[in-house]
Amino acid sequence: MNEMVDMMVEFGGMGLANPVFTASGTCGYADELAEFMDVNALGGFVTKSVTLKPRKGNLRPRIVETNAGMLNAIGLANVGLEKFIEEKLPVLRGRSAAVFVNVAGERIEEYVAVVERLANEEPIAGFELNISCPNVKRGGITFGTDAGQVKEITSAVKKASGGKCLMVKLTPNVTDISVTAKAAVEGGADALSLVNTFTAMVIDIESRKCVLANRTGGLSGPAIRPIAVYMVNKVYTEVAKDAGVPILGGGGIRTASDAIEFMIAGASAVSVGTASFIEPGCAVKIIEGIKKYCERHDISKVSELVGTLK
Repeated sequence: MNEMVDMMVEFGGMGLANPVFTASGTCGYADELAEFMDVNALGGFVTKSVTLKPRKGNLRPRIVETNAGMLNAIGLANVGLEKFIEEKLPVLRGRSAAVFVNVAGERIEEYVAVVERLANEEPIAGFELNISCPNVKRGGITFGTDAGQVKEITSAVKKASGGKCLMVKLTPNVTDISVTAKAAVEGGADALSLVNTFTAMVIDIESRKCVLANRTGGLSGPAIRPIAVYMVNKVYTEVAKDAGVPILGGGGIRTASDAIEFMIAGASAVSVGTASFIEPGCAVKIIEGIKKYCERHDISKVSELVGTLK
């Protein structure tokens, strides 16, 4: 690679080697991808969700492919905080990629407890709040669809984060994503992550039943990319640019061209998710592709791409 292109980006108060992350829930806790690519080559790595207590997740089947992506209804299945610390945290030690732990829960107190416990752990650079979860304390209303709750949970977790970067992952299942983005920034978010999956359904026409045991699931993959690009640009122009808050953009990224599109729209960094199921090492290839694009266009710093939509 031509070292004339500076691939470093500033993100949430830290310098990253490049703008490419993995997306939470698609790449486990780093060791799952080790045989397919050099995880240390990434700018950042976002773990699978961690909750206070272990979760078995939803009943199977909980994944179904579509023509341009897939639906998942995993239900935040994970080992829980204690086993994460005991079994997964050692795997993350020594990683040069910035490690973000995705945190989920059913009450604000659960999010705070997880973050407080992990705030002083050296391998962790920051946290990604998964607020596409139902707040059982408020009758099951999803945290991320209510601006008031977004601000409240962001503020509470920020106080527990020990000064580490706090990134809020926004759900696209709202009327105006800029409203919840603004609420997250007002609550103290250091960065925004968007978009999460779109609620969707697949029906078996022979049985006339939903394919997923959970009935609905989250749609990801190429089908959502144009909508995700639009939402990133909307949040960038209406909220993030003036607030000086970086965006981790994602949704259907498979190639360097896809990633560059998100950066032009306003994302400072990008996340690769569903594509990893098809080609586990594609994130590293995307880094190389972005660099080659910059070389062709005489761009000396990759950060110069951000928000350059004409």
